[in-house]
Amino acid sequence: MKKILLLLADGFEFFEASVFIDVMGWNLAEGDGSTQLFTCGLRKEINSSFNQKLVVDYVLNEIDINDFDALAIPGGFEIYGFYNDAYNERFLSAIRDFSATGKIIASICVGALPVGKSGILTGKNGTTYNSAVRREALQSFGVNVLHQPVVIDGNIITSWNPSTAMEVAFLLLGLMTTKDNADKVRRLMGF
Repeated sequence: MKKILLLLADGFEFFEASVFIDVMGWNLAEGDGSTQLFTCGLRKEINSSFNQKLVVDYVLNEIDINDFDALAIPGGFEIYGFYNDAYNERFLSAIRDFSATGKIIASICVGALPVGKSGILTGKNGTTYNSAVRREALQSFGVNVLHQPVVIDGNIITSWNPSTAMEVAFLLLGLMTTKDNADKVRRLMGF
């Protein structure tokens, strides 16, 4: 079984988190049955953008990254506190640990910013929310920012806004299983 850790910061966008939950869940039920997703945050209860609450499966200090095969990070809103958690050293350290073991890291929208701040994208290609402020922030971390919807550099996937969320989730599924399996799940889900 391939295990994906969905790392959530306060202020995360539910839509961007839900695509990973649904795609991996559909694969578990209707695809090749090989993926399972678990949620994680700095606290047991995480507030989303627009103030919805989610009780996560794990608090970050409870996990062993060796138990997981990939990391997924949705973006979020600054006004709901996203960067308070996303730039927290424990959050950044988890990203570094996944990268150090060569595991896949998939981010959506400004989920790329903590990936960049962690240092693992320095000198690599990436993208983030397509506003000048967010693109400049990613560039300030030494990232070669490309103006395209989805960028894959090695084991890291970044994307530029919520419209790319499903594509990132399907790309992650394809890398965790096979492209044929991801295409099957995509068809079953009507995409």
